[in-house]
Amino acid sequence: MTSPPPAGSPSRHADPDENPYVEAPPTEFEPASELSRDAAEAQAAALRAAIREHDHRYYVEADPLIADETYDRLFTRLQELEEAFDLPTENSPTRRVGGEPLDALGTVEHVAPMRSIDNATDADAVRAFDERVRGGLEAAGFDPHETAYVCEPKFDGLSVEVVYEDGEYARAATRGDGIEGDDVTEQVRTIRSVPGRLRGDPPARLAVRGEVYMPRNAFSAYNEELIERGEEPFANPRNAAAGTLRQLDPAVVATRPLDVFFFDVMAWETGDEEADPPERPETHWEEFDAFDAFGLRRADRVERVGDIEDALEYRDRLMADRDDLNYEIDGVVIAVDDRAKREALGSTARAPRWAFAYKFPPRTATTTVDGITVQVGRTGRLTPVAELSPVDVGGVSVSRATLHNPAEIEALGVNVGDRVRIYRAGDVIPYVPEVVEKRSEGTYAFPEACPVCGAPVERDGPLAFCTGGLGCPAQLDRAIEHWARRDALDVEGLGPERVEQLREAGLVESLPDLYDLTVEELAALDGWGETSAENLVAELDATRDPPLDAFLAGLGIPDVGATTARALATHFGELDAVMDADADALRAVDDVGPEVASSIRDFFDTPENRAAIEGLRERGVEPEAVDTGSDGDAPLPLDGLTFVFTGSLSVTRGAAQAHVEAHGANATSSVSGNTDYLVAGESPGRSKRSDADSEGVPVLDEDAFAEFLAERGIEWPPGAEGE
Repeated sequence: MTSPPPAGSPSRHADPDENPYVEAPPTEFEPASELSRDAAEAQAAALRAAIREHDHRYYVEADPLIADETYDRLFTRLQELEEAFDLPTENSPTRRVGGEPLDALGTVEHVAPMRSIDNATDADAVRAFDERVRGGLEAAGFDPHETAYVCEPKFDGLSVEVVYEDGEYARAATRGDGIEGDDVTEQVRTIRSVPGRLRGDPPARLAVRGEVYMPRNAFSAYNEELIERGEEPFANPRNAAAGTLRQLDPAVVATRPLDVFFFDVMAWETGDEEADPPERPETHWEEFDAFDAFGLRRADRVERVGDIEDALEYRDRLMADRDDLNYEIDGVVIAVDDRAKREALGSTARAPRWAFAYKFPPRTATTTVDGITVQVGRTGRLTPVAELSPVDVGGVSVSRATLHNPAEIEALGVNVGDRVRIYRAGDVIPYVPEVVEKRSEGTYAFPEACPVCGAPVERDGPLAFCTGGLGCPAQLDRAIEHWARRDALDVEGLGPERVEQLREAGLVESLPDLYDLTVEELAALDGWGETSAENLVAELDATRDPPLDAFLAGLGIPDVGATTARALATHFGELDAVMDADADALRAVDDVGPEVASSIRDFFDTPENRAAIEGLRERGVEPEAVDTGSDGDAPLPLDGLTFVFTGSLSVTRGAAQAHVEAHGANATSSVSGNTDYLVAGESPGRSKRSDADSEGVPVLDEDAFAEFLAERGIEWPPGAEGE
């Protein structure tokens, strides 16, 4: 049996001898405002090519050329140029941060049917498949003894069709019913391992089938983030991938750690106009070589074998290595290698006759629920856990399984004493999918009070939360860590390990206790010296007069991050005004909708949270008031106006946006019915001009914009007022 050659190809997106941003790239750039449009376009083109190369080396070959920090600087520079000069971004690497939200997912027809594969979990069924293949090939005039198979992992993700035209990413769709699927072009575009442009010499039209998945380590980290935010975690990586890909907002998809493997060619069209079109490989094995040349990521655990017994051995080896893989698989796919033989065998209405899935046995077991405990997370979320009679599940002894939330308990009807089925897959937390034998009376009664602090429990949809807030010891670790974050109070030296140490030593029982810490107490702890103790006390002392937005961000109010905290501070000016604002007043703030307003109001209505804030104030922590920028109720010159900027101005677009915002206006990136003016510099974007025409939005050139501002006592360009 053989394996494919290492991934990679002599073809590259960018030649390091010609492109300065590939190897040891410079990261200091002249201001965008000093570039001509031609120079900006040339630099952007070089950056796009280099970033594609770096993406390929990092996400496909796992062999990065530059440090993450350097990559970020190149990426930021490209974003800056595209924004400042309104450069086209179709298939630019910057599109991976997400486009405009969609109203709904459209439906598209696949270029070729995306069929299912027949499957079984026993070896005899696989041997029977082999007999059918050999018989069919003999009937078609082939030598049945010369039948090679390609064996590959059967991924447990979401199958997609991805289409490239002239080497450029064109669209993507889910499998759907096999004939039509959901259009997920913008969502798939954000996945880093999906190239926006193919390498080498691809055909005029290439449609490939891939599996979108969430790596297991990324899944675990992402679920931890969800739990920290008080949100429902995903049950398994497949649900996480499927739920993410169907998000209507591509920007949300871009924040989630999706990846992809490509494993089949659905269409290979050369185009009549090509002088020397690349011919489609004659075997599936050679198609993997083409994937490497085009920069399409494929699995490394693929083998070509000469008979079905070798395929069975491949499956056993892969099953033994299953838990060491960073992706979920539920079996292997065994497929005839030669394309001519595949065509001779054909397909049924639902599945090809030339492929078969040899699945792994399910990793489930049955046991008894000995007890149910309720854990309190750092966000106050209550998670019920089933304590089990130990049982072997896939070679691992399992004695605990999550029940997710009170709604799940009610749906299962589970209670102590019941016989339940346990499901486990890799690093996924074992969970209870069903009760197989009811041995108890009724359903477990979820507690009405927090098991840690005794505060009342409130339901929020399927979830339950402790209302103790900052007064609940179970939530205190997270509260302290949040307080010390860089985008909050920025207290260096107060990471999770030190917070845990302070809590275990009994030195911090509430957030205000941080400001009672002494150098002597800290220096007496293991691993501390007098210098580190002095440094932490000094760091804390420096936060006694924090900016109001940093104070609000540090409190850990649900749904309030740094941006919303800044908007609240700018709008209300003082802490007491924020704390006393009703829901209607909060909703008047930019970036605050009904749900966020409710979260803020609930936080400040919680007595324990009020007590913690009062405790901070008693220790001299008093946030600075913010000048809201107005004299009493007098409006700012541009209050209520919304501007969109396009094209090249005498200053960068960011400076222009900041300038109008400083005088009360809003600055957005796209034209809508709420836009008051589109300001168009040199070489403006056609799409924004078109949107302005369709929405009836006035368009100002830079001179007219300067006159508009002058009429309101505002100088242009920024800096003319000595700002």
